[in-house]
Amino acid sequence: MANSAWAWIGFCIFIVVMLAIDLGVFNRRPHEIGYKDAAIWSAVWVALALIFAGLLFGPLGWELFGAARHQKALEFVTGYLIELSLSVDNLFLFLLIFSYFKVPAKYQHRVLYWGVLGALIMRVAMILAGTELIDRFHWIIYIFGAFLVYTSVQMFREGETQVDPENNFVVRFITRHVRITRQYERRKFFTIVDGKRVGTLLLLVLIVVEVADLVFALDSIPAIFGVTTNRFIVYTSNVFAILGLRTFYFLLAGVVERFHYLKIGLGIVLAFIGIKMLLPLAVKVLIAGFKSLGYEGAAPYIQRAENIPIGIALGVVAVVLLASVAASLMWPKPKTRP
Repeated sequence: MANSAWAWIGFCIFIVVMLAIDLGVFNRRPHEIGYKDAAIWSAVWVALALIFAGLLFGPLGWELFGAARHQKALEFVTGYLIELSLSVDNLFLFLLIFSYFKVPAKYQHRVLYWGVLGALIMRVAMILAGTELIDRFHWIIYIFGAFLVYTSVQMFREGETQVDPENNFVVRFITRHVRITRQYERRKFFTIVDGKRVGTLLLLVLIVVEVADLVFALDSIPAIFGVTTNRFIVYTSNVFAILGLRTFYFLLAGVVERFHYLKIGLGIVLAFIGIKMLLPLAVKVLIAGFKSLGYEGAAPYIQRAENIPIGIALGVVAVVLLASVAASLMWPKPKTRP
């Protein structure tokens, strides 16, 4: 328990230091994030995630999980890959939000930076609540699995992502109850108008981004519960994916539309994870059914399908995502006529 506490504290300190370096050193002044800077920071965050996975395979994993460290390291990599791929799909939504509100390029990093801080707080609350519910009521994992299967079906049925802030409940609620200016005041979230403190348009954009991430988390967090329910693994994989999302936005914002088959790939991944979560329930039902028919000898064979090894799960997720990206590049989306 002591080792686990130190791991949590050490990881949180590391994240705070990295965010402080990001905002306080490299982005102290508002500026448009160039492709080169975005590529470097994207590589840094991916490298840090891989180094962390290596630590889980090695000394850190031994201290926390003992002989199960290799299993936990694979769970981290699988969870990170799922979260990161779902994050990339969410980039297009951020792009639409920034385009609609005409957010100046030099202020977009500030919105995503503070949006990430809010996302980290929301996610730790959701992760702790989710794992606590699963510990107390294990059958909830089946609800999460069914929800993921439903979500995957919706992803196949839905068309292109659209944003209509004028009719968005959050935008209407905020503008009705909070005084918001209709212009940007440099990089400020608040300004003074007629002696009163009011929110700027940048604050409204930040709130919309936060809500978008909250909705996104409703899909992504149940997905990783299908891989592991270990709080430390779930949170660390989420954090690395979210922090990478900020830099990936500036790297991929201009080309994310090209990955038009990614949504199909993500739908397949969510369906696979959902089915993986539902398998134990299906096995129990099948065994009970065979026993009622007098075929008790079938139980050992059916039980073999109860759990999908994490190595196979990682392979399936990686292959599906790579195939969807490759298909997008091989068969580009037809250009729409004006």
